[in-house]
Amino acid sequence: MEQDVESPITIQQPIKLPKQAREDPGRPKCSKQKIQRYVRKDGKCNVHHGNVRETYRYLTDIFTTLVDLKWRFNLLIFVMVYTVTWLFFGFIWWLIAYIRGDLEHIGDKKWNPCVDNLNGFVSAFLFSIETETTIGYGYRVITDKCPEGIILLLVQSVLGSIVNAFMVGCMFVKISQPKKRAETLVFSTNAVISMRDGRLCLMFRVGDLRNSHIVEASIRAKLIKSKQTKEGEFIPLNQTDINVGYDTGDDRLFLVSPLIISHEINQHSPFWEISKAQLPKEDFEIVVILEGMVEATGMTCQARSSYVTSEILWGHRFTPVLTLEDGFYEVDYNSFHDTYETNSPSCSAKELAELISRTEMPLSWSMSSKLNQHEEIINEESGKTHKTQTESNGDVANIESESKV
Repeated sequence: MEQDVESPITIQQPIKLPKQAREDPGRPKCSKQKIQRYVRKDGKCNVHHGNVRETYRYLTDIFTTLVDLKWRFNLLIFVMVYTVTWLFFGFIWWLIAYIRGDLEHIGDKKWNPCVDNLNGFVSAFLFSIETETTIGYGYRVITDKCPEGIILLLVQSVLGSIVNAFMVGCMFVKISQPKKRAETLVFSTNAVISMRDGRLCLMFRVGDLRNSHIVEASIRAKLIKSKQTKEGEFIPLNQTDINVGYDTGDDRLFLVSPLIISHEINQHSPFWEISKAQLPKEDFEIVVILEGMVEATGMTCQARSSYVTSEILWGHRFTPVLTLEDGFYEVDYNSFHDTYETNSPSCSAKELAELISRTEMPLSWSMSSKLNQHEEIINEESGKTHKTQTESNGDVANIESESKV
C-alpha cells in the first residue's frame, strides 16, 4: 500500500470519518486474519446495506420488493393479502345488510334483502369470497333492489382482478426466476497460472450441467482490491477490469462443454509484476461473472464466483474432461475441478518478458560491434567488386591479343 503523498494544501478532516478512513491502510495485517470475501463461492454478494434512511424507495417499487423477499415472507404476504381483502369486503357486505335491516327480517318472504340468504358475518364473508373468486355457488345471490350492493359488487370485482393480477404475477415471477438456473452453472474451485502459447496466463474453468444451453453467454472478470491514490485517497474494494477476451471476442461463449477461460498476463494486466513468491502476500479477489439467456424462458441469467489468492495455483493446469466416444463426446465432471502441476517459471510476467528479450539479443552486442560488422560487410562487397573488375580486365586483354594475331 502506498504512503500518503505530502501536499502543501491543508485539508480539514471531517468530524466523523467513515470506518474505512479511520483505519490505517498502511498498518500491516495479521497473517492469521480470516479472508473476507466480496463475493462468495456460491455467487452471493457479501455486502449488507445499513443505515438506509430512504426506505420509502422500496415501497415505490413494491413489485420488485415482494419478488426479492424470501419465500416464507412472500407466501405470508400472499395469504394475508387475499384474507384481508375477503374480510374487508365481507365486513362491508355485512354492514350493508345491517344498515338496511336485512338481519332483522331473516325468514320474512315479503322483505327484499340486498343479498339473499345472508344471515350474519360468516355468510357475508363467504359471499365476499364467492364474489371475488367468481365461484358462484348460487345459494347467496345479490338482488336488483340494492343499488349500494351493485356498486360494491363492481368495486370488489375490479379490485379483486387487480389483486389477482398483482399477486399471481408476483408469484409467477418468483417461481420463474433464473436464480435456480444459475445453480447448474459451475466454476472451477481453483484458478491456475501457467504457460500457454509462450505466455503466462491466468485461467479458470466454467461449465453447464444442463443439456439446455445458455444463449448469448458471455464472461467477464473483475479484480477487487483496495488501493490508495497518489493524493492519499483510500479507495476500498476498487474494481478493475480483467481482460478475458473482450477485444478478440473470446468472451462470447458457446457453452456446450466445459471451457477454460484465459487471461493473458501482459503489460496491461494487473498481475504483470506478481511472481509466484509474491502471490500469497497479495490481498485481492477475482470476481468472475457469467451471463446469458435461459433457452427455455428467455430470461437473463447470471452466475458468479470468486477466487482469492489462496485459491490461485501457480504452475498448474486443468485436467482434460472431454473424451471422444462412439459417435459423441463425453464430459467427465468428476475431473472438472482437478488440476496437475506443469513446468512454469516462478518469476513474474514482466521478468519473464525481460529474460526472453535478453536471450534473443546477444550480451556482447553493442553499437561499435554493429559498426564493425557493417564495415566488414562493406569490405567484402568491395573486394568482390574489385575481383570482378580484375577478371573482366583480364578477359579484355586476352581478346585484344587474339585480335592482333
